[in-house]
Amino acid sequence: MARWAPLRRDVIAATVDEILGNYRRGRIAIAVDGADGAGKTVFADDLAREFERRGLAVARASIDDFHAPAEQRYRRGRFSAEGCYRDGYQYDVFRRVLIEPFRVGGSAAFVTAAFDYRRDTPIEPKWTTGPADLFLIVDGVFLNRPELRGIWNYSIWLEADAEVRAERMRVRDGSTPSPELAARYDGAQELYERDAKPRQAAIAIIDNTDVEHPRRVFADAC
Repeated sequence: MARWAPLRRDVIAATVDEILGNYRRGRIAIAVDGADGAGKTVFADDLAREFERRGLAVARASIDDFHAPAEQRYRRGRFSAEGCYRDGYQYDVFRRVLIEPFRVGGSAAFVTAAFDYRRDTPIEPKWTTGPADLFLIVDGVFLNRPELRGIWNYSIWLEADAEVRAERMRVRDGSTPSPELAARYDGAQELYERDAKPRQAAIAIIDNTDVEHPRRVFADAC
């Protein structure tokens, strides 16, 4: 017997339904977490479109726009997994210019991008505001690490088979990472999962191996 597979639009809509069932008013922060290649950015974009389709205000951000400068990221060595996990991002900046003013609401302005890691240079701040009721959707790796615990109203953990994630990264980056870089990323993810246990921290776990038919994984299946 063929296994029923929900359509992507239905999973996105059901996720938004669940969020709105708990949070409809105020400033609501949502994390889309997962390993490289899990499909976080596209999933977060789809969530944002569904909120907007329902007439709700949304802001989008990515932790990738809060990388640390290369001097900090690689101070333990260019291929260090520990350096990737512990030194890769400016969480203090992320909290100071985005999360804290976002939470204040009102006329407080916030910044959704602070650093261009490709050019290794800060991004000129673009301060923005929003209505009192606003959903902030942030995608990226390591979003449930200890430094960021407690800032999310709702956290999603996306996962996908390793082979699928590797192919997505190859297509995204235009090449296959060297064995040293692959070991850096994989090792950092292992440190994160051991340190933060993100699947346990997430409210929703979604298997995104098949992007057209993502599947909610419930706690008793973890």
